[in-house]
Amino acid sequence: MNFQQLWRYQDQLVEGTLITLALTLIAACAGLAIGVLGAALLRSGSRPVRLAIRSYIEIIRNTPSLIQIFLIFFVLPSFGLKLPAFEAAAVALSLYFGAYAIEIVRAGLESIPPSQIEAGQCLGLTRWQVFRHVVLPPALRNVYPAFTSQFTLLLLGTSLASQVAAGELFHAGSFIESRTYRSFEVYAVICAIYFAMVMAFKAVFAVIGVLAFRWPVRR
Repeated sequence: MNFQQLWRYQDQLVEGTLITLALTLIAACAGLAIGVLGAALLRSGSRPVRLAIRSYIEIIRNTPSLIQIFLIFFVLPSFGLKLPAFEAAAVALSLYFGAYAIEIVRAGLESIPPSQIEAGQCLGLTRWQVFRHVVLPPALRNVYPAFTSQFTLLLLGTSLASQVAAGELFHAGSFIESRTYRSFEVYAVICAIYFAMVMAFKAVFAVIGVLAFRWPVRR
């Protein structure tokens, strides 16, 4: 084993890591927004809207993420919409995370007792105010662990973006391996970086859980 040859490729590893983090955070934020909006429309939207959202969830959750990336990157240009690799991967991963986020948020909304909603209505709050101030915060609190788990899967799933040359960490590793022919060393380092990112985010999420939600620290 010889890891020294990888040192001169540290810039590529750093850049790939940053692109991976950017993809993850963009997809997580966009997917969360899709999740909240989609879950709200499932509760109060018209039947055609609910049917459209259900169809979106079933299609995304029951097809491979790689195919979704390929469809956006390779097929959409046929319809006049060409996206660069990073943007195509970000859109596909956002849609992927959003489909799962809708179901997660929906479960959180259903965990809120009707009496709590009725209490907000008795205070004279509008329907939107009840949702924004009474229902949504505790619902997100209840499903916070599920979101953190899905975020981890999203982070690891960004490696699929390498198939369209998005330049993330796994793509950087493939580039380095093709130059050094040190497969074990390269992918051992890539694996270690992924592991470090996952553990770092888990620590951040644990701190957020303690500070924002006042959860007890596990011993």
